[in-house]
Amino acid sequence: MKPQAVVFDNSGTLIRRDRVLKHIKTGEICDHLNSMDVIDYTPDLALVVLQTDPGKCLLNAQSRQTIYEFITRNKVSFDISYSYQDYTKKEVLKALENDNSTLKDIQDTIQAVVDKDYDVEICSGSGFIIDMARGQVEFTISSGGRIFPEVRSVVEYLKKKEVSIFIASGDRKGSLKQLASYLSIPPENVFPTADTRRKKEIVAELKKKYQVMMVGNGSNDILALKEADLGVLTTQQKEDLPQKVYDAADVIIENIEEIKNLDF
Repeated sequence: MKPQAVVFDNSGTLIRRDRVLKHIKTGEICDHLNSMDVIDYTPDLALVVLQTDPGKCLLNAQSRQTIYEFITRNKVSFDISYSYQDYTKKEVLKALENDNSTLKDIQDTIQAVVDKDYDVEICSGSGFIIDMARGQVEFTISSGGRIFPEVRSVVEYLKKKEVSIFIASGDRKGSLKQLASYLSIPPENVFPTADTRRKKEIVAELKKKYQVMMVGNGSNDILALKEADLGVLTTQQKEDLPQKVYDAADVIIENIEEIKNLDF
């Protein structure tokens, strides 16, 4: 019999996520939109995550430069966290080249998180949602969160059962490194900025060695939930989800601690 492994998504699964978006066209700051739903509604959109610390780097950068200038001048690493279609980083830069959105648009979302006094323990990161067909940034985004209180006990329970633990998330590398350290998960078991297809690939690769449970909470987990031996949807984040997410799961739980009771 194969050994067991559990693959966790991060935001909304291990941490209670707080997210702020700025609509570039209107300037409106909102915290009620789900970025995955926005992208699912418009197939040409892509969510791009900047691999740099929002508080230490982004807030202190020159605010009037365009996002394109900030990335290219400072050689800032970035990844495509979620998209309906396949895009390359080169294509993202090309689409971004003539867009006038500035770093201040990203800084505004970081500041909104601070101003709202969210109880943030892990800063997932900042980035933007770009319309690849129009070459235009539609939203800037920042998010963070606090680890759900039951997570540590779940991790300890799995370790005692000698279950291997992995994290596959669309979040930036730095935030996942911080989370892995906090939960004593080996860094080599963490896969950052993994989009929908990459999560599926990770699960498929692990299935060669393990019996795999995938635990996720959103549209970007659908393919991995279907690929896993057991796909678990957690609704602890308490946000509206499209029916296709529910349909992808074998089991639906309301609290991460319910994993302890699953027959796996």
